[in-house]
Amino acid sequence: MPRQPWLPDHLAPLRSQLLRSAPWAWVRGRMDAACEVKHRVVASPVGQLRISGCEQGLHGISLLGGTPAAAGPTEAPAPPEPLGSPEETVRPLMECAAWLDAYFQEPTALQELPVPALHHPVFLQDSFTGRVLWKLLKAVKFGEVVSYQQLAALAGNPKAARAVGGAMRSNPVPILVPCHRVICSSGALGNYSGGGRAVKEWLLDHEGSLAGTPAHAGGSRLARTWCGALRGSSSSDPTGRD
Repeated sequence: MPRQPWLPDHLAPLRSQLLRSAPWAWVRGRMDAACEVKHRVVASPVGQLRISGCEQGLHGISLLGGTPAAAGPTEAPAPPEPLGSPEETVRPLMECAAWLDAYFQEPTALQELPVPALHHPVFLQDSFTGRVLWKLLKAVKFGEVVSYQQLAALAGNPKAARAVGGAMRSNPVPILVPCHRVICSSGALGNYSGGGRAVKEWLLDHEGSLAGTPAHAGGSRLARTWCGALRGSSSSDPTGRD
C-alpha cells in the first residue's frame, strides 16, 4: 500500500526543513502568562490524535477513540484533517505532526527529526513526575522497553516504582514521551492511559516488528521478548497500572 503522508502538500517542505535543522530545546519558556493554545486532529493507525500547543511548545497529545488498525502496524493511516497554512498553525504542532508521521510510517527518520518543544507545566517544574518523564524520553528508545522499577532507578529512586506508575498516568504527551514502553517486571503489559491496553500492545508490536523483534504467540512481541531481561527487577511494580 502506498504511503499516505499526514502533512498536506503545501507543508511538505517542512519535513525537509526539520531534517536539516538542529533540534530545538525540548522545553521552552515559562507558564507566567496564559498561552494561546491551538488544537489540531491528525489521523493515525491507532485512531485520531488531538494535538494541542502554543507558540512556545506542545501541550498535549490525546487519543480521541477508535481501534488500532486490524491489518497490523504497517497499515497506512486514513487521510488526516488538514493542518492549515503555516500562518494558521504554530510550529510545535507542525513539528509534532511531522514527528508522529515519522513514528508511524518511517521510524528511521526519528533520529534526524527534532523532538517538538514541550510547554506543559509537568515539564517546566522540578518534580519526580517531570524527572521520570524526561528520563523515559531520553533513555528508552524506539524498540526498547523498561520496567517500572528500572525506570524508577534511572530517575534516581529505585524504591519509587509505584510513583512511576502515577507519573505514567500523568503523561500529557503519550507516544512522544513513550509511556507505552513501560511494562511490569513480569513481562505483563499493564494498563495504558494513553488509549487502553489494545493501543499499548499495538504500539509495542509496531516497534517490535520494525526493530526486527521476532514474534511470539500471545501478548506483545516486544514485551514478551524483553520479559527475561526484566525478570531481574523487583516485583514491586504497580501491576496493572500505567
